[in-house]
Amino acid sequence: MKKVLAILLSIAMLAGFAACGAKTDNDADKTYKVGVVQLVQHEALDQATKGFEDALKAALGDKVTIEVKNASNDSNACSTIVNGFVSSGVDLIMANATPALQAAAQGTTTIPVLGTSVTEYGVALDIKDFSGTVGGNISGTSDLAPLDKQVEMLVELFPNAKNVGLIYCSAEANSNYQIDEVEKFLKEKGINSTRFPFSDSNDIAAVTTAACASSDVIYIPTDNTAASSTGVIDGICRPKKIPVIAGEEGICSGCGVATLSISYYEIGKKTGEMAAKILTGEADISTMPIAYDENYQKKYNPEICKELGITPPSDYVAIG
Repeated sequence: MKKVLAILLSIAMLAGFAACGAKTDNDADKTYKVGVVQLVQHEALDQATKGFEDALKAALGDKVTIEVKNASNDSNACSTIVNGFVSSGVDLIMANATPALQAAAQGTTTIPVLGTSVTEYGVALDIKDFSGTVGGNISGTSDLAPLDKQVEMLVELFPNAKNVGLIYCSAEANSNYQIDEVEKFLKEKGINSTRFPFSDSNDIAAVTTAACASSDVIYIPTDNTAASSTGVIDGICRPKKIPVIAGEEGICSGCGVATLSISYYEIGKKTGEMAAKILTGEADISTMPIAYDENYQKKYNPEICKELGITPPSDYVAIG
């Protein structure tokens, strides 16, 4: 009887090993579909998407197929794109910018969603007392640079500034958050600030003209609509000799004199690395905290600085 039991046990063990081997083979052959919904095409978001694609391809190679769709700055289009990804059964959605993240959060509670180029997830997703981890099927990376240090940079470059115009899109939740914070920090420095919100790109020219009329310096946060209209802003501010401090490098390269900015490529890359771990089961998205890029730099726009007669300190890096 003992011999029979031993034989049966050996057979069971061998079957178990065979099953494990089969599972490993299946995992090795598994492929993944990832959908990327990007709010609008501009330098910062483009770099974030590229970083994401590069990191995910580096980790998974031919095992992953990535489909990128652009919503042309239309939040309704973001929802349509997300619904299409859900219907096609993608394994993960990357949402590039706040309206894209909001659309993805509304579109699915089961497919993993990673955001990037999102400033404050608590604000974007209306989470009270946000702890740093969204939970459920959502995580991602933030593009927030220290707003207090951006104000310090403004004061460093323009110590005599008395009035700062704050240009931003009122429809973007994270732009409102940044303006609230910057306004507070400017007040602590004894500097007056005036808000010049616009609802969409059609209002930017009129709002920028009004801001130039009453401001010594203009501040623009990481704002997607502004980032898509830097040519309009520059065409008004530069002839009037009104300098612009920007919340990120893409806006600064288009119409600003200086910025304290993170690298959008790097936060995209970090998001891609997170995606690879989620897809392969190495990480649980519900426990992944929002990640940040701490390697921000003071940068300046050589062309506009030269034209306005501004000489940045030696620790500022020229935007190439």
